[in-house]
Amino acid sequence: MESSTALLIGDLAGVAVFAASGGSAAVGKRLDLFGVVFVGFVAALGGGILRDLVINQVPPLAFADWRYPATAVTASLAVFWLHPHLDRLRRTVLSLDAAGLGLFTVTSTLKALDADVPPVGACLLGMLTGIGGGLVRDLLLNEIPVVLRREIYAVASLLGAIAVALLVGTGHANVATLTGAALLVFVVRITALYRHWSAPRPRLGAGATHPGPHPPPPTP
Repeated sequence: MESSTALLIGDLAGVAVFAASGGSAAVGKRLDLFGVVFVGFVAALGGGILRDLVINQVPPLAFADWRYPATAVTASLAVFWLHPHLDRLRRTVLSLDAAGLGLFTVTSTLKALDADVPPVGACLLGMLTGIGGGLVRDLLLNEIPVVLRREIYAVASLLGAIAVALLVGTGHANVATLTGAALLVFVVRITALYRHWSAPRPRLGAGATHPGPHPPPPTP
C-alpha cells in the first residue's frame, strides 16, 4: 500500500471515529438529527481544518475533498440511527474518542513533517489536531473540555506524536509501526481512564475551598 493511500485511509478513519464520538455525545444530550450531525461534523473536521491552515494547505481537505465531509456525515447519521444498539453510550464515546485521538495524532504529525515543519512543531501540531475534535465537541455540548480536566489526554497525544517523529527520523516509519504509534495513544488514554491517572493539580492554600469535582462526561 502506498504511503499516500495509507495516510488517506488513516485520516478518513480518524474523521469517522471522531464523528461517531461527537454524534454519540450529542445523542447523550438528546439533540435532534441536525444537532447530532452538526456536532459530529465539527468534532470530526475541526482539528483537521486547523492543521491544514497551519501547513498552508488551502482550501483545507474538509472543503476540498468530498470524502471528508461525506465520511463525517455518514458516521454521525449511523450513530443517530444505531445508538439504541450501542450499549453503555458513555463508554462508547470515550472509546471512540481515544481511537480518534490516536489516528488524528499520527496522520497529522506525518502531514506536518511532510510539509517540512520541524519535528518539535510537527509534534505540537499533531497533538493540537488530535485534541481539537474533542475540544470543539465538548464546548458545543456545554461540557468542560476533556483536555482541561485532570485526565491524561493531551499527554497521550503528545507521546504518540513524539513516537511518529522518532520513527520518521530514524527511517522506521511504515504502516505497522505507525499503527503501533496510534495504538500507543489509545492504550495510554484508556489506561489513564480506568486507572484514574491524572495530571497534578495546584495545592490549595490554608482556608481555600475546593471548587468541587469536574462534571462527568455526558451520559445517555
